This record gives sequence, C-alpha cells and structure tokens, in this order.
Amino acid sequence: MLKSKTFVKKTRSGGVMKVVREHYLRDDIWCGSETCTECKQDSPVLQKDVCVESNLCSYPHYLVPDTNVVLHQIDVLENPVIRNVIILQTVLQEVRHRSAPVHKRLKDIIHEKEKHFYTFTNEHHRETFIERQPGESANDRNDRAIRVAVKWYSKHLKTLESGPDGLKVVLLTNDLGNKQKAEENGMVAFKFEEYIKSLLANPELVDLLALSNDDKVTAFTDRNFIHILVLFPEHLPLSRIQVGIKSGSYLQGTFRASRDNYLEATVFVQGDGEDSTEVLIQGLQNLNRAVHQDVVAVQLLPRNQWLAPSSVVLQDDGVAKDDDVEEDEEEKVLSAAEAARKPTGKVVGIIKRNWRPFCGMLNVSQIKESTRHLFTPADRRVPRIRIETRQASTLAGQRIMVAIDGWPKNSRYPNGHFVRSLGGAGEKETEQEVLLLEHDVPHQAFSQAVLSFLPKMPWAITPEDMAKREDLRHLTVCSVDPPGCTDIDDALHCRELENGNFEVGVHIADVSHFIRPGNALDKEAANRGTTVYLCGKRIDMVPELLSSNLCSLRSNVERLAFSCIWEINHKAEILKTRFTKSVINSKASLTYAEAQMRIDDTNKTDDITQSLRGLNKLAKILKRQRIENGALTLSSLEVRFHMDSETHDPIDLQTKELMETNSMVEEFMLLANISVAQKIYDEFSECALLRKHPAPPPSNYDVLIKAAKSKNVEIHVDSAKALADSLDGAKVESFSYFNTLLRILATRCMMQAVYFCSGMDSDFHHYGLASPIYTHFTSPIRRYSDIIVHRLLAVAIGADSTYPDLMDKHKQSALCNNLNYRHKMAQYAQRASVTFHTQLFFKSRGMLNEEGFVLFVRKNAIIVLIPKFGLEGTVFFDTKDKVSPSLVYDEEGPTLKVEQHTFHIFDRVKVTIGLDDSNIQHQKIRMALTEPSKPTDGLNMKINTTAREKVL
Repeated sequence: MLKSKTFVKKTRSGGVMKVVREHYLRDDIWCGSETCTECKQDSPVLQKDVCVESNLCSYPHYLVPDTNVVLHQIDVLENPVIRNVIILQTVLQEVRHRSAPVHKRLKDIIHEKEKHFYTFTNEHHRETFIERQPGESANDRNDRAIRVAVKWYSKHLKTLESGPDGLKVVLLTNDLGNKQKAEENGMVAFKFEEYIKSLLANPELVDLLALSNDDKVTAFTDRNFIHILVLFPEHLPLSRIQVGIKSGSYLQGTFRASRDNYLEATVFVQGDGEDSTEVLIQGLQNLNRAVHQDVVAVQLLPRNQWLAPSSVVLQDDGVAKDDDVEEDEEEKVLSAAEAARKPTGKVVGIIKRNWRPFCGMLNVSQIKESTRHLFTPADRRVPRIRIETRQASTLAGQRIMVAIDGWPKNSRYPNGHFVRSLGGAGEKETEQEVLLLEHDVPHQAFSQAVLSFLPKMPWAITPEDMAKREDLRHLTVCSVDPPGCTDIDDALHCRELENGNFEVGVHIADVSHFIRPGNALDKEAANRGTTVYLCGKRIDMVPELLSSNLCSLRSNVERLAFSCIWEINHKAEILKTRFTKSVINSKASLTYAEAQMRIDDTNKTDDITQSLRGLNKLAKILKRQRIENGALTLSSLEVRFHMDSETHDPIDLQTKELMETNSMVEEFMLLANISVAQKIYDEFSECALLRKHPAPPPSNYDVLIKAAKSKNVEIHVDSAKALADSLDGAKVESFSYFNTLLRILATRCMMQAVYFCSGMDSDFHHYGLASPIYTHFTSPIRRYSDIIVHRLLAVAIGADSTYPDLMDKHKQSALCNNLNYRHKMAQYAQRASVTFHTQLFFKSRGMLNEEGFVLFVRKNAIIVLIPKFGLEGTVFFDTKDKVSPSLVYDEEGPTLKVEQHTFHIFDRVKVTIGLDDSNIQHQKIRMALTEPSKPTDGLNMKINTTAREKVL
C-alpha cells in the first residue's frame, strides 16, 4: 500500500522547496510476541511468561513508553528489572531528533537480548499508520499514533478477551491528556512514576526516577514556605532569545564556570577570528542557574557596571550546607581594582543544556530520616544537586552518579536523581572509573558489532596483499619506544647507498588496511578519537587484537606498513621522497635506553647499531636546522611511577629523563608528518586533515617577560625564532635551573595545537615547529586523525580508493572538532591519573622534605614547583581557621610580602609535603614552608597539574 508524505523545507539559498516522499505501508510487520499465533516470526523478542511484581498490574503485561518517558527516564529503562518493552517507531524517531545520547542508549538497550525490548515499526504498518489531521500539531499526531499502536496490540494479542489475569499492554505516559484519552478508549495507562513505585520488590528504582515538570516545582517546597520565594530571574523563552540575538541585544555563548570561585563564570562568545570575546558573569542571580558547558544567552551590563575577575581564590571547604535551613549567603565576589575591567553581563536564558550524569559524593542530611540530600560533584565547576534517596546510609562514603532533572527559579540548587553507585571513594578502581567518566573518555568494552569486523585468526599476509605492496622485509628495520610499549606504531631504518647518500625510512603500522571506512569498527575508533594512557592502564582506541598484535610492528614478525622513504645527503638535505604501502619485518624492538646503549657502545658494529648511528647523526643535524629556523624547544616536567608488581601501587616517583634516542625518533616522526602533510595538501587542497599551532597573542607572554625581567633577563617575543633565541641565551650565574624554569613558563604561554580541514581554514602555520604545514601520520594505532591521513595519502599515491566522506570538507571539519575534544579530554584524564597516583605515593610515604622554586606570585599565595616530583602547587597564606598573616602584594615585581619575608618569582624554598585526606572526595597534597620561613601553620598546597603534555 503506497502513501505519500508532503512537506516543505528551506534551501541554503533561502528559498522554499516542496518535497514529496513515497511512504509504503505493509501488513507483514510482526508484533514480536511469543504469545502470538498469527504472526509468522522466527525469533520473537517479547516473552510469553512475563512476571513483574506490581501492585498496580497483577497480571502479565508489556510496556509501551511514550517519547517523553524515554527521554527523561532512560536511567530507569536501562535497569535489568524493566523488560518486555515495546518501542514504537514513532517514539524512536522522536527520540533520535531530540536527543542523540538518549537515542544511542535506547538502541543499546534494544540490542541487549536479555532486556526483551522490541521495536515495532508502527509508521509502516497498514493498521497503525495514521495521517496528520488538519489543525493537529505534530506532537498531538504522535500521541495519537502511540495510542493507535497500543490499541492495535491489545486487539492483536486478544488481551481484551484474556480476562483479568491475562496478558495486557500498558501505556506509560506522564502526559495527563494522553493518559485520559487512552483510558477513555479502553486502554490500560499509568503515569511512569506510579508504575515504578508499584514495583514493590524493587524499591531502588524509585531513586532513579527523574522529576517530572510538576514535581520540579513542588518537590522541595512543601516543608517550608520560605523556599517558594523566587531566588532567580525567569529565563526568557527561546523565541525572545532568538530575536534578541538577531538584533544584538543578547549574545550567545558557552558558559564556563570557574573552578576557584563558585560565584564567577565566563561566557565564551564565538566570533570570526579575533572577534571572539569572553563575558564575565559574577553573582548568583547573574549566573541564573546556568551550569558549566551550557549554551546560554547573556545580556551585557552597562559599561559602568563592568567588573574585573576575582583575584582571590574562594576555597571549597568541602562541607555541604544544610539546604533545609534558610541560608543568608553573602556573595563573596572580590574584584581587583588594579586589574582591567572586562565586559560583564548576566544570563537571561538557556539555549541548550549540556547536562550529563555527574560523579561525586552524597552529603547526608543532618535531619533524621530525611530522604532529601545534597550531592557534591567531583567537578568543582558544577553546583551541588539535591536528590531524594532512601539509600543514603548505604551511599555515604561511596562515589555515585547523579543526573540533573531541572533547576526551578525558587531553588538554590538544581534538582536531580540518583543514577548508580561506582564504588567506595578512594579505591583505585573506583577513582579510575570516576576520572574516565568525568573526562568523557569512552571506555566500555568493544561491542560484538565492532569486534565482528576484526580479521579472523590465524591471520597471515596473503599473496594478494604482497602483490600490491613493496617488499621491504630485507631492510634492517627496528623500533624504539618507551619500556613496556606493546602498541608499536612506528619503526625506522637507515642504510648508506652506493652514491654515498643515506636512505632513511619511517615505517608506520598500516591500520587503515584493517579498519575500512564506515563500518562499526571505524565509527567506534572515530568516536574514541585517541588512545588514553593512564598510570598503569591504557584505554585503546582500537581492539587489542589490532593495537597490540596485528598492527603493532613487533620484531621478527611480518607486518603491513605505510612507508615514507627519503634519500638524504650527509647535510641532512632531502633529495627524494616517496611513499609506499609495504611489508616489513622488524629486526629489533628496542627501548630508548637500549638503543642509546647500542649507539654508545663502540664495540658494537652490527647492522641494527649502524642503522641507529646513522639515524642519530642525521637527527642531530635536522634538529639544529629546525631550531635555526625558529622551532621552539620547550620544557615540561613529566613523571614516571614505579609500580609494585603485586599491588600496582606507586612505590617511587621520578621525573622522566630524555635521551638522544628520544630526540632521534622525534625528529624523523616530525619529518614524516611534514612530508605527508605537503603531499596530501598538494593532492587534496580542500579536504586535507592538517594540524596547526596558532601563535599566542602577545598578552600571553606577559608573565614570561615579567618573570625573566625579575632576573634582569630580556625575552623577545616578536616571532618564534626571537623567542627561541632569547630562551637559548637566558642564563643566570649560579642558577643552572633558571633556563628550565623559563622554558616551563614559556610552555604555559602557548596555544593548544588543533586539527583542522584545509578547505575550512587559511592559516596552516605551526608556530612551535616553525613549519608552514604539518599533520599527524605516525601513530594510527592510537590516533584516529592518522587513520584519515593514511587514507588520504593512499588515495594520493593510487594505493586505495576514495569515499564520499573523505572528500567532504564539512564532514572532515566536524570530525576534527571531535578529535580536538577527545585529545583535550585525554590530556586532562592523564593529568588526573598522575595526580591520583601522586596522592597514593604520598599516602604510603608520609611527609617528605624537598626543595622547590616559586613559579608564580599571587595576591594571597605563591605557586611552587617541586622539580624532583614534577609537582606544582599553590601555597595559600590566608586560611579560614587561623589568623591570616600580614600580606603586601606588589604587582610590578611581582612580589608578595608575608610578615617580614618577601617572595619573588624563582625563589628557592624548602617545603614539607604530605597528603591531606580530610576531604576524601577532594584529597590534596599539603605543603608547609620550612625555609625561608614559616609565616603560619598548615599552609596548604593544592596540586594543579603534573606531567604537562607538550602542546606541540
């Protein structure tokens, strides 16, 4: 049966186009139930014996949730108790359009066989398809379609004739109008909350319920009328916001809450190029219920009301205020008079909520038998959340996940619901799970759909593969990596040619041979974007069969590679470059230390050692040439933990030492990346995936210039070369560590390097490398960007065919946005892992005395670097529980006088370091000054970051 759907859509040019689509209706779409005798179905999904203990439904029943139930109650639907559910096509389509994350979760549930969720395509069934009536809204039409489908199921399964104890089909909806119409038509319908509360054997499901719109207003106001007072301004409707943005009255931007001051935030307003601005927001009413990462509309305040960012850190004491008691909360927004005022505004509306489930801990209410409690998120930028739970005593001391349901204007905090428990706070596995969730790192096991695209074992290179590749198995190829590395992306070779020049090859794992465009394995890798390396754990981008086996260029096995081969003379000048798909057989898998020992041992003259020496010699020349061209040599302290073999707890902590072989490998990886970047851009100028490093704005260097000036050293920042030359010449007598400290500060001034599509940008320059073009080609096992670059290069040399998405610059640009996000979050997760393991180290070692350097001076604190451990932290001089010492801050220095002692940048200090675990959720390293003085007891140091990854 053929129907037609007609609608109009707006074209890119602003015109209107009428679209007519054929819509086929069928009568052979099965119901999916085991009880059915009419449908000719091979493997029904819905069970015959449905046993759910409910005091509302004492009979066996199937559930049919409407769209809003799925959207808002997905946490409950995921619970194993909820089974035998019919998901209508109408509902599935609406969910897909309104929330991609919920749609994905729903699809995952449908694929779980033990859940017995069945998708019924009611929009294509002859008896359940309905036309939209004149004057009927799309929402009302969909509600009617759901009721028609439920009515059909009831008739089809003969539930009406089955008696009071027979099988029923139950509609779950929180729409009172929809529920009433269903009941008037003889259907069984309940509100979702009342159905869940009827499941007497599973009271824990009640905690998972998200508040309905009615509940959000009244849930926490019934105890005390004072809570009904309006605390926040009303949010403007989206229609007014859109008009205001168009007229310029309002600005749209991303809300970024402060980590250090819960009464302050900025809204980043994206503009064209340098037109991007940040609007400062201060005070609870001006923040107006926005949550970190929400897209908001802001209204600028008059210029005479503009403020400066708060210069004093508001430390979180970790104690939850009892929300059942009226708070007289003073807004401690302190603005530095000497600081430049910034555009300041207020949030007038929410354009898009970017809420996610948050990890944290429950602060159990002091009121006896209360079910209302405050939840404190692990992320300090997220406000506390009020939830109802009857499991408070069980959840105390555990890390849990909570989702926000809403934030009424009469509530000091948003309302939410319990999602799940993660485990005991402080336990290694729990804390690792928290940091992965908080940094949005996909870490679930690879699905069967993904694994189905892996090669079947045993795997071997076929004659067909060999025929399409260059056989390089005879070359003396070897890999050089950190100890314990199993995902070996790259290998090298160097040999002298008959003409006296060198042939140098960089051979990269041919991951794109195994991961083909568009399949489930490819989509999963694209979503993950990068492998994430935590302390003692690796979250792979691709399944282990590829990452540690078939793609890993291990020694003495044949592997598929993508090779970049140069002819280079003794001055390290490139004479020829070629790219080829190849087969290699690595002769050795070496660590940096092993390779260095081979190079340094004059008794060794074997082929591998000779190859390494040739590579090392050329690498030194290449590095010198790069630096002469203006490439920066920056510094960041990275640490390595030595783990106990049984407990896997850190037993030693050291900063990493770099060898010549580290630089050797880096130089040839950089050279390969630059060579490939030029090749793919020459071939595909509109869709090459490249990587750029923007030059920092001059203001970024202020702290570096001022710090150097304090030691009478001048830093020039007119160009990368001027900066590099200044850093090379920056020396202070009897202070050998000064240059390293300057380079650490210079690293902080840098912008983040990012991926981009060549057809969407005109600035390709890589500031740090002083290279006009750059990309990532050398690590496809751990970076999805490199897989795309491999595909582009393969098409460029005729080794593979293209596909539409590869040549679509808009899709490439969207992919780059995800890769940049995943890369950034992976960096943050890695730093958080180092921080946690540092805390474990100090927990077992107790108090340690160490030497450090003052890196920054603030109005009420100094920031200290401990080189031995790569730790950096803040020592505060104003404490809440003790009388603060006399503080005098001089911005010109900058210096901070504490009582009788004045602190300068780069001052040498001695400190006692230990772990403060009084707040189990936000443990921190506590530091006390022992030299030059101890102005007050208990000065604490908060770790900001460790093991900073170079932005280049």
